[in-house]
Amino acid sequence: MLNVPTLAQLQSEGKKAEIVFWVGCAGSFDDRAKKITKAFVKLLNQTEVSFAVLGTEESCSGDPAKRSGNEFLFQMQALQNIATLNAYEVTKIVTTCPHCFNTLKNEYPDLGGNYEVIHHTQLLKKLLKEEKLTIQGGKFKGKRITYHDPCYLGRANQIYEAPRELLQKLDAELIEMKSCKSKGLCCGAGGAQMFKDAEPGDKEVNIERTEQALETQPDIVAASCPFCNTMMTDGIKNKEQEDKVQVMDIAELIANANDL
Repeated sequence: MLNVPTLAQLQSEGKKAEIVFWVGCAGSFDDRAKKITKAFVKLLNQTEVSFAVLGTEESCSGDPAKRSGNEFLFQMQALQNIATLNAYEVTKIVTTCPHCFNTLKNEYPDLGGNYEVIHHTQLLKKLLKEEKLTIQGGKFKGKRITYHDPCYLGRANQIYEAPRELLQKLDAELIEMKSCKSKGLCCGAGGAQMFKDAEPGDKEVNIERTEQALETQPDIVAASCPFCNTMMTDGIKNKEQEDKVQVMDIAELIANANDL
């Protein structure tokens, strides 16, 4: 049974959480991304991190609206969220979505929302360093894993090492794609492209990226973004490789390794 307290519930009991888990729209509503949310919550429960969620009080961060050019809608959504977060005196937020991470971290301060915002791979790395989290490597021993850098985590926020350090604890073989880290290639979902048809062209970006991933002959394509997960999964299906290659979030890989 997952233990997921809400801020309202804790407040009614006179308690506070150290960190708020911002679930995000994908993590709340998308069936595939819900599995990432559950895996991360299992790890939070296992490590006894003091956390809570907003639950029904959480609204979209505003990232899709801003990226598609609707600044007015973005500010409406952001100001509503900031009012809610500030009412609960929130200081620290963790999210599994780099889009939410980037928006909350870099764009909310201009509107009065000042929080310490971290990505789930950063928190898991910190818990590992503090020896609150252990990663069992046995299940993935000998597996070939390639890691796809999400744009809003990597190039936008320079977070490259935390995800890789976690993957290396799995005792798997980590193989880099030819376009990685600061030269990483977008999966095609960023900038609100996730929600529209692609422009005319010879090849969709996620197919190009999937081809780069398949060149490494992986057993698993590791991701740390729900949008990337969707785009890479679609690419693997397009190449009819879904029976051979899995696309998994880093939180799922660790939870799976730990038999959670």
